[in-house]
Amino acid sequence: MSETPRMLELSPGHAFGQGQQMAGDNYIDRTLVDQYELSDMDLQEYDVLLLTDFIDQEYLYKNKQKIESFLDAGNIVIFCGHLFRQWLPGCGPFMPKRIHSHRDYYVRVTAPNSIFAGVEIKDMVYNKGVAGFFARGYHPAPKGAQVLLAFEDGKPITYIDRNSTKGTILVHAGRNLFQYNGQNKTTDRIGPQIWQWAVSEFNQLKGEKAQ
Repeated sequence: MSETPRMLELSPGHAFGQGQQMAGDNYIDRTLVDQYELSDMDLQEYDVLLLTDFIDQEYLYKNKQKIESFLDAGNIVIFCGHLFRQWLPGCGPFMPKRIHSHRDYYVRVTAPNSIFAGVEIKDMVYNKGVAGFFARGYHPAPKGAQVLLAFEDGKPITYIDRNSTKGTILVHAGRNLFQYNGQNKTTDRIGPQIWQWAVSEFNQLKGEKAQ
């Protein structure tokens, strides 16, 4: 029987995130805490750690061993943002995309996956007719990573890494994927679907631990 993971989100407390609801907040088992509580927290009661844009990466770098230990215990880390400090195993620094026209923001699905199922590319690329909000760069993916979305030149936007640690890392080079909701576009599917992915991944990892 499928179990529901417990997710901890570290809040950067920035103005852009104030008052924003996450898609599926009514059924996601989520605890939201100030980012600077991490160093004093016992993460054993959580299964998923969510880290988003505007997070203090210098602080995360000082606590990188805690994040690595969480992953090596067979848990999940979801990072949406631009990494510039090496606190996340396997993840290379964010590289801005060279842009000559709005077409350079086009993305493609590189592997069938449940997170972006039914989501139209144009709805990801354009917001009210403007391109570039979904992703403006990429993280070089580690060897063996499953790349879900990439720019048309192959640079990875979203990938899953199950090899760098004993857990699972999902990296997205953009804004919080859980907050795609209420736009009356196919991107409204992303928030609920990434949670369902997390539930499935958690149960798979739990099964591996039990073996």
